[in-house]
This record gives sequence, structure tokens and C-alpha cells, in this order.
Amino acid sequence: MRVWAEQSVTLSSGVSELKNDDQIQWKFGYGDTLIAEINKQTNRFSVFDDVLGGRFRNRLKLDNKTGSLTITDTTVEHAGVYKLQTNNEINTVKQMVRAFKEVSVTKGNSVTLSSGVTDMMDDDQIQWKFGEDWWFSSEYTLIAEVNITQIKFSVFDKVLFGRFSDRLKLDIKTGSLTITNTTVEYKGDYKLQTNYIDFTFRLIVCDEISVMEGDSVTMNSDPTKLNKYDQIEWRFGDEDTLIAEITKQTNRFSVFDDVLDGRFRDRLKLDNKTGSLTITDTRAEHAGVYELRFDYVRKRSFILTVGTAELILVDGSADMKLY
Repeated sequence: MRVWAEQSVTLSSGVSELKNDDQIQWKFGYGDTLIAEINKQTNRFSVFDDVLGGRFRNRLKLDNKTGSLTITDTTVEHAGVYKLQTNNEINTVKQMVRAFKEVSVTKGNSVTLSSGVTDMMDDDQIQWKFGEDWWFSSEYTLIAEVNITQIKFSVFDKVLFGRFSDRLKLDIKTGSLTITNTTVEYKGDYKLQTNYIDFTFRLIVCDEISVMEGDSVTMNSDPTKLNKYDQIEWRFGDEDTLIAEITKQTNRFSVFDDVLDGRFRDRLKLDNKTGSLTITDTRAEHAGVYELRFDYVRKRSFILTVGTAELILVDGSADMKLY
């Protein structure tokens, strides 16, 4: 069974209605941890969502009529083997979780892509693959691998002409992958594949820009002159909100400064020649991730931080403190 992360999944008990003497137990993982139980004879319906570090907390729902179990808001740590024991019969359900997540890192910093596993089991296998295509390309290159059965932990940092040379670190306990000293050539899709997980991380490597509150800041588009067919978008925040757009072919130059409750109102300026974006009179609410897209493909990303200054009088003299 496959499910996308953050969705709900129902594991069927296989019966349309429980009988008066039925007993059902739902167990999870190699340790057969009890997570839900029904005893019709005593009219007992129980979920044990605080086990295993609380990974199922507020996520388990039992159907009192059928005994089926629903897991809401799934994450990668809910992938694995579920066992249903009905009276004396045991059935096994293997649940595969698929997921996609964007991760941002400032250029030069390290970033860890989590496997979602707290402690690997004896037969766990993990593969990390990298693809440059932003549109879910099938062309992925193996860059790291864990095989617990063979006690094998490998990084393949010489592939892709040594792009990842000395930059990959595997956590031998969890299988999580760390990329150190990131540059823009590391942006792309990282696919995590395990026994029960198919997870894609889209890594965005950002330039960091700092500005003092009240000042202006310009994010450069790169080219010194736009071509006549160029299409440019500037987007902001987790929701990729469109805040500015250029379509050279129709000579259209637009800023959308009333979005997000008007936080950018009268503050956005587009350079009609280069496509660079300036924010004037910056405030803390303008801090965050900005994306520049050329022809609908992400070209550059920026993390903007906005600092403040406080004037403190010490023994009659002024001292400026920055935040």
C-alpha cells in the first residue's frame, strides 16, 4: 500500500462488521508494538498513540464497526509493517509512504536530509540518489547507500565528475545524509528510497542577503539585459506567492504588492532592463526566501534577513546595538 505524506490511509481489517466475541490487535514494526486494540466482549476500543516516542500521537482512528485503522497526517516514520491479529489469525500489511519536501540552505552552509528513521533495523536498506532536473526526472545518480545486512555504508562522491567530492556524510545510525559546504551546483532533487519510503527532497541553495530595517535591498537577476522572449517571475515565501513578473514579448512589467495582506504595498520596484527586484523600506515581515524563475524554471534563490538597531545610552554616550 502506498500513500503520500500528510495524507490519511486506512488499513482494512477485512471484515464488514465485528462479531460479539471478536478481538482485534493492530501492531507496528519489527518489535510488534501494540498501537490499537478492540475487545468486543468487553466493549473496549483503545489506541496507544504515545508508544514509539509518540510518532502516532493524535493520528490513530479505529472504526468501531469494522476494526479498520486509519492513520492521519502520515509522515515517513509511519512507513513500515503493520500486523493485524484477529482472534487467532494474523495478517500483514506493508505500507509505503511517498513524500515530497522543499529544503532551503544558505550557500556555504551544511544541510541534513533526514531519513525519518530513528534507528535502523537488521534488514534495512537505504539509497540516496540525485537528479538535477527540477521536474522529477527519472535520471537519478546513486550517491549514497546503506545495507545493514551487509554492514555496508557507502558514499559515491566521485560520481558526476566529483561534484560531491568530500561533501557527503552518512549517519550510520539513521541513514540521514548531510551535504557540507553547499554551492548552487548541489541544488536539485534528492531521492530517498528505503524498504517502505519513497521521499524526494528538493534542495534549494540560496544566496544570503542582509539589510537593516528601513533600508532598501536589491536582488539581482544575473543578466545585464533581458532578451525579447524572456519570462521572469519573482516569488516569495513557503506558498511561492507571485510578487512580480516580466513578459518581454508583450512588454509587460507587473508588481503584485497587494498580496499577503499588502506587506509589499508601494515597496516593490522592477528593473525593466535586467529584471532585478528592489524592496524599499524593508521590515521584518519581508524576511524570508525569494525565488527568481526564468521561463518558469527556478534560476536563483535568496534568503533575506532584516536586522534592527537599538540606540542605548551608556554613561551619556551613544552605543548602537544591532540585531
